[in-house]
Order: sequence, then C-alpha cells, then structure tokens
Amino acid sequence: MRRFRLPFFTALLFLTWTTLASAEILALLNYESKPGQPVRREGIAIMDIDPDSVNFGKILMEIPLPPDLVAHHIFFNRDRSKAYITSLGKSLLHVVDLTRFPYRLRAIAVPDCLAGEDLVVSEDNRTWYLTCMGSSNVIMGDARSDTPIKTVSAAAPAGATILYPHGIAIHNGIDRVLVTSTMKPDMSETGDSVTVLEASTGNVLSTHKIGSKPAPAKSAPVEVMFSPKADPPVVHITNMMEGTLWAGIWDPQNKAFSFYQIDDFGPREQGMPLEMLYNAKGDRLFVTTAKPGYVNLYDNTDPRQPKFLKAIPAAAGAHHSVLSPDERYLFVQNSLLNLEGMSDGSITVIDLKSDTVLGSIDTLKAQGFNPNCIMLLPNHFQQSTLRVSP
Repeated sequence: MRRFRLPFFTALLFLTWTTLASAEILALLNYESKPGQPVRREGIAIMDIDPDSVNFGKILMEIPLPPDLVAHHIFFNRDRSKAYITSLGKSLLHVVDLTRFPYRLRAIAVPDCLAGEDLVVSEDNRTWYLTCMGSSNVIMGDARSDTPIKTVSAAAPAGATILYPHGIAIHNGIDRVLVTSTMKPDMSETGDSVTVLEASTGNVLSTHKIGSKPAPAKSAPVEVMFSPKADPPVVHITNMMEGTLWAGIWDPQNKAFSFYQIDDFGPREQGMPLEMLYNAKGDRLFVTTAKPGYVNLYDNTDPRQPKFLKAIPAAAGAHHSVLSPDERYLFVQNSLLNLEGMSDGSITVIDLKSDTVLGSIDTLKAQGFNPNCIMLLPNHFQQSTLRVSP
C-alpha cells in the first residue's frame, strides 16, 4: 500500500502543478449563490479564461469559503505573493500565500471593522489599509505579519471625516491615501465625498465634496485610483449614484488636491459606474457601468482629461475587469452584490483588437452562482519557486 500512495501522490501533485503552470490565463473568482438557492455556498474558483485554451471556461480547482462570510473583493500585495479577501459578513480579513500549494486561507481578526471593502498595500510592501464601510473607519495593518496595527476614524463635527469608506488609493511618493465616502451598508444613507489621509501616520487631513449637486449630493463616490505614471499625480473617481467620472489633481506647492467632473454617463443611458482599470502603459482607461452593463474605453494619454472613445456592452452588473497579459482581451465580471437587475453572473470576453465582444463565460452562472470579483492568478509555479506545503 505504501508503494502505491507515494507515486500516486507525486503524480497527482505533478499533474496539478503542470496544469496550473502551463495554462496561459488563470483567474481567481470568488463567488456566492444567487438568491433563492436552497443551499447557500461561497468559494474561490481558479478558472482558465484563455479563449484559445482547450480548458476555456473550466474550473480547475476550488477553495471553499464559509457560507456566511460574504466574501467581497480580492486584492494582492505589491509582489503578488499574497492575496487578501475582504468580507462583508464578518470582521475578518483572509490572506492566502500564493507561493505555497495547496492554497490555504488564514483568517486575520479585524474586530474594529464592519463590512470590509477595499484594501491597498504601500509601495514598500509593509503596510496595508482596509476600508470598513459599516464601521466608518480604516484599518492599517502590518503587511509582513498581517496583523492590525491602527484604527483610523474621524467623525463629525470634525472638518475632515471618514464616513462609509469603500474605495481607497495610495501614493507613497506624496505620502497620501484617499478614501471614498460611499454609502451605509443597508443603503439607507449615501455619501458624497473623498477624504485624504497621510499615508505614513494615518492622520486625517481633509474631506472634499465629489458631486455636481449641493450637499448632500448623494453621489456615492465608490472607487478611486491613481492614474499610472501621472506627474503630478492624478486620481480618477467613479460616482456610483450620480453616474459621473471625476478627477483629482495634486498640487505639489500647496500639497492638496483639486477635484472636478470629467464625464457623465447619463447621455449614454448608462448608470452605476463602478470599477476602473488601466493598461500597463497607462494610456487606456476602462470604466464599467452596472446598468445596463457596459465597459467604457478612454484615451488616458492626458489623465487630467481622459477622452471617451467608445462603450462596449457587457452584461447586467458589469463590475470588475482584468486584462490578459498581452492586453489582447478584457474580461468583465458581471454581478453586483446579488442585486436584482445587476447580477447576470457571467464573464464577458472582449477582443480589444476589434473592440468587440468575443463571447461569454457562463460556468458559474449555469451552476446558480454569481462571481463577485475577478483577478488574474500570478504564476508562482516555477520549479525554482514552488514550495509544497507538507
């Protein structure tokens, strides 16, 4: 019996390793059951999304998650050796060492955090910042030991506040972190601002209204990102409820941002702008809108004023997106919080050579699941770096 087990295990491990290592485009997708399913399930699927692969659309492996976790987003540290999974349902942040196989989840207790949303890591890979929309604070953590080190909060009547934070962006070159004020988790109250923090200390510096209407504008800024390689730094912001795209430009002399609107999705009959994505060069910007489900392409040569190029249909709930390594394909995950009319459950595949929809991956949708996030799986499965857990 012993003679059988060792060769079998070795062959199985080799098959798994070579399968993971050789596939061209592997994606991590966390998913949850669609409403009305008799048994609720959550998990993380590793799927081959390469349109040219014989395994296109197939799930190669799965990592089960607690059914009440309500896993939300997946984020990487700077060298992509770790993946962090935020949770709306529990005061937990999970981390996965992507250099060890098989993958194992490790829970990080963040008791001060309710409804964990987005996470960013400092450029030196030493500190992470987690937005907590339910508790209106930001948790700073040691990215080496993965332990919380500071809770940052600021409430009215202070001039600078943190309220229902969701999106977050960091620029260590100017020592700044920006967080959006989006909405209360039960959607009963809506924010309309962005708050600036000092990255090195967590000090809350200023709050800025982001919306075209008088306060309370209820514009719900949801995501904020620094445009790559912009000098001086420029951020882009999606206003979820107002349906607009904004920019913020850093003034090096005054050490402050100025904000203004750069696009309105209403005339294109689109609503709920959500996520943003840049290509490697930084001269293209992709913005998803959940209603009715589009990807908007911009020329981002001048990030202070991106130029709209065209809108490509995806599906209801168009949310996160990723580019293939060669930037030939764009993959769009179509689901937003299991909300009615915005949770198609598919992944739209767009050919960026022709700016047309190549097809749809319905693997999770057909099984009664909605994907909540999509990220490309980093390839750490080289012979020199692969570490097999005992």
